[in-house]
Amino acid sequence: MVDTISDNNEPVARHNSRETLERLLSEMIEQPERREAIAQEIASVFGQDKAILVLDMSGFSRTTHRHGIVSFLLMIHQMRLIACPCITNHAGIMVKAEADNLFCLFDTVADAVRAARDITQRLDTVNLVLPEDRRLYASVGIGFGHVLNIEDKDLFGNEVNLASKLGEDVAGQGAVLLTPEAFSHLQETGDIQAREETLNISGLSLSYFILEKK
Repeated sequence: MVDTISDNNEPVARHNSRETLERLLSEMIEQPERREAIAQEIASVFGQDKAILVLDMSGFSRTTHRHGIVSFLLMIHQMRLIACPCITNHAGIMVKAEADNLFCLFDTVADAVRAARDITQRLDTVNLVLPEDRRLYASVGIGFGHVLNIEDKDLFGNEVNLASKLGEDVAGQGAVLLTPEAFSHLQETGDIQAREETLNISGLSLSYFILEKK
């Protein structure tokens, strides 16, 4: 039997779509004796080693309380107009945008760092002409590791979770934080300086690196 071919010339059975993932997960439930083999197939079809950039926009509660949700939606739109070209200019792809968060993939940590710096610098420039209460601020977390990429539309993986934690909960306005794994894969360190910090969360120790501004 010949495999059906998808639009990008991949056999549908090997295509990294959500439908393929759900089919394989259902097979895991129906055929528990094949759990390990199916898990390996999922890793083969969806697995990639990538740098992950998670951007979180600051000031949601403050802006919404003062100006209403529409004003904050406008600010999110402005932020995306600024950030998206920076991502593509540094060989990245935006996998998904959720509220005021962006989830992006890069082949290298160096590319992710350059994109993060480009975004924060452009936001700083735009803020020079914006009213103080409508200025755009973002924090960024960067990880590197094995991810499951669902058709460039969704991501799963430990480094995704860590980058999200750093970008959303740990980083301050304009800060770029790297996981230890991301920092260890940062090959181009000529003008990059970072300091290591440790945070205790629910009894667990979380180490990360704060990228120094130029």
